[in-house]
Amino acid sequence: MAGGIWASQNKVLPGVYINVKSQPNVTANVGEKGVVAIAQSLSWGALGAVQEITPGQDVTAAIGYSIGTAQAQFLREMMRGSDVTTCPKKILLYRYTGTGGVKAAATIGALTATALYEGVRGNDITVAVIADPDNEGVYDVQTIVDGAVVDVQAVSAISALTANAWVTFSGDGNFTANAGTALTGGVDPTAAVADDAAFLTAIEPYTFDIIAYSGSTTTVIDAYVAFVKRMNESVGRKCQLVIGNYTGKNSEYVISARNGVTLADGTTLDDKGVVYWLAGAEAGAQYYQSLTYAQYPGAVSANPKLTDDAVAAAIAAGQVAFVDDFGVVKVCSDINSLTTVTPTKGAEFKKNRVMRVIMQFCNDVYEHFSLYFLGKVDNNESGRALLRAWIIGYLNEMQGNNGIQNFTAEDVEVLPGNEIDAVLVNVALQPVDSIEKVYMLVTVSVNGVTVE
Repeated sequence: MAGGIWASQNKVLPGVYINVKSQPNVTANVGEKGVVAIAQSLSWGALGAVQEITPGQDVTAAIGYSIGTAQAQFLREMMRGSDVTTCPKKILLYRYTGTGGVKAAATIGALTATALYEGVRGNDITVAVIADPDNEGVYDVQTIVDGAVVDVQAVSAISALTANAWVTFSGDGNFTANAGTALTGGVDPTAAVADDAAFLTAIEPYTFDIIAYSGSTTTVIDAYVAFVKRMNESVGRKCQLVIGNYTGKNSEYVISARNGVTLADGTTLDDKGVVYWLAGAEAGAQYYQSLTYAQYPGAVSANPKLTDDAVAAAIAAGQVAFVDDFGVVKVCSDINSLTTVTPTKGAEFKKNRVMRVIMQFCNDVYEHFSLYFLGKVDNNESGRALLRAWIIGYLNEMQGNNGIQNFTAEDVEVLPGNEIDAVLVNVALQPVDSIEKVYMLVTVSVNGVTVE
C-alpha cells in the first residue's frame, strides 16, 4: 500500500497519505523597548563605531573610564531612570571620528608602546619593564592605568609581546628594564558637523526608540530632525529625538528640554546637560507609562528655577520643563514639540505617552509582519483571518496593560488590497493618557448653609 504526504488530491495508487503540520500560532506579545542612541566626543574608544552598552556593565572598555568618573557622567545620567520608569535597556554609543586625534606613545629602549586609541586617555597609561629575578632573560612587561596593573606579559623578546586592551607594542631587540614610563602626546579628535552626518548614517541600520543630541549647532539639530522625520515617515521605524532648549520644530518626533537641574553633589546641568537623563528616561518609559511629574533621581533643584508663567510658556512652546516640587525635581509635563494641531493630528499627539503607544504598535507590527507574515502567509480569506487574529491578540495585551482602552475585535479590519499581493488593514486605537489635571469643587456645609 502506498503512503507518504500529499500536496493535492491526485494520487494514483491506493493508500493513506498523511500530512502533519502545526497550527499557525504566532505569538502576539508586545515587544520590548528601551534603546537610546547617542554620539559623543570621547577620549577613548573605537572611532566611528557603534558600541552597545548595557546598564550595569563595566563601561571602561567602551569609553576608557569607569562609570563613577566625571568622563562617564553622561552615561550615569542616561542610566538613572526615574521614580516611575526604568533606565534604558541598551545604549548605542558612537564615538565621533573627528580630526587631529593622536595616540599617546612611549619609547623604552628598543620597545615602543602606543595607545590603542587616539585621545588624552592614553596619557594615563604607563608601561613598566621589570626583569624576572628567577628567570634570566625574561621580563615582565606591565601595562598600568591609573596606578593599577591591567596587563602583564612575561616574555624574553619584544617580538613576543601582543597587544592588549590599552596598548600595542612594536620594536626589535633587547629589553631595557624600566620602572615605568608614561605614554605621552595623546590628543582628542575634534568633531565637526560632518561627524554627526556620519553618525546618522552609521546608526540608521540599528533599532532604537530615542536618539539624542546634546549640542547646540543649528544645522546639526536640523539634520537630526530631518533624520527622525524620515525614519518615521519613510523608513517606517518609529523613534523620537531629544534635544536641549530649542523651539519651533513643531513635531511629535522631537522632545526639547526647556531648563536643567542641579544635582545633590552640586553639579549643575543646563538644558543640554539634561538631554542625557531625558533621553534615557524617555527610552525606558513603557507605552503604558508617562513621565509627567516623574522625579529626576539625585536632582535637588531646577536650573534655572522657572516661574509658573515661564513653565506655562514652555509647555505652550512644546518644551519639557523641570520644576521643584516638595523637595524633589520633576518633569512638569511629558510632551513633545508639536504645537500645531490639525483634524488628522489632534492635541493627543503632543503627549509622549500617546506617542509611545502609537510607536510601540507600529514598530511591533513592522517587526512581526516582516518575520512571520510577509511572503509566508497566503493572501486569501484564511490568511487574512490569521493576520487579523494576531493584531487582535496583540491589542488585547496592550489594553490589558492599560496602554489603550475601549478596544474590541470589531476595531480591526483586514481586507484585500488593490493588488493580488496586498492587504488593507484598518485599526482603531484609543490610547490611555495619565491623569494630569484635577478640577475639584469642594462644597462645605456650615450650619445647614451650603458654601461653595
